[in-house]
Amino acid sequence: MTPRRTRLQAAFLLALLTGACQTVGGGAIIEDEEVMRIASPTNIASLSDVVRRNPGDPQAYNMRGSVYGRAARFQEALDDFNQAIKIDSKYAQAYANRALVYREMKRPDLALADFNRAIQLDAQYSAAYVGRGIVYRMQGQSDRALTDFNKAIELRQDNAQAFHNRGLVYQAQGLHKFAVDDFTTAIGLSVNAPEPFHARGLSYLAINEYQRAVEDFDDALARDDRSVEMWTSRGLAFERLGNKEKAAGSYARAMNINQGYQPALAGFRRVGGQFGATYNVN
Repeated sequence: MTPRRTRLQAAFLLALLTGACQTVGGGAIIEDEEVMRIASPTNIASLSDVVRRNPGDPQAYNMRGSVYGRAARFQEALDDFNQAIKIDSKYAQAYANRALVYREMKRPDLALADFNRAIQLDAQYSAAYVGRGIVYRMQGQSDRALTDFNKAIELRQDNAQAFHNRGLVYQAQGLHKFAVDDFTTAIGLSVNAPEPFHARGLSYLAINEYQRAVEDFDDALARDDRSVEMWTSRGLAFERLGNKEKAAGSYARAMNINQGYQPALAGFRRVGGQFGATYNVN
């Protein structure tokens, strides 16, 4: 980075105090505690002050846009990324971050155009390949998705998102042993993320390794105990193991989070769950 951008980066880190400098997330943007902290009015005000003091630096807009994006304040994020690109039309990261926002807004056409532009500007940009690959995966274009995830891994062997998403493609293709290998690698690279544990558990379920599935769902829930899908998956694993008590308890926990979640309700009924009863989930 230039000395100016180095100073700006330092100012940004100081503004956030925690040093939480990140682009918009590669997966779904959710309003968890970390996002609410990063996107607090105080931090937004600090970032806005950085922008005011550096009106000609695209990185200032890119940083604030990233925080807006993580907080699902999409139009404000787009405004900042647009301004960053207006200042520097060759700023690959701003294109990639804008693409992530478009993806969350269900505009895959615009997302792909921006990811393509980011990769055109920087062919070594691993995160852009992951972002584009996720769009392809969501569109069912498995071959293109795999090509992008493979390229991302070639560029960065520590890219947990690339391994996780390649595993999801293998999982959708029924190649669960390959999927398990990739999820395991993703876990090793990002041990605090619940999603690879959940995904690996689903593959274990598919190959009838129910106890391993339970262990992975427990690990996932230890990292995010408010996930309806993870509690429901745990219920299904215990149901397959024949443990109706823990299955009903897991389905009940899912319904406590979202009463209208039909997979949990259907599972609860299958195992003979009774509303108002107390179940052991441990």
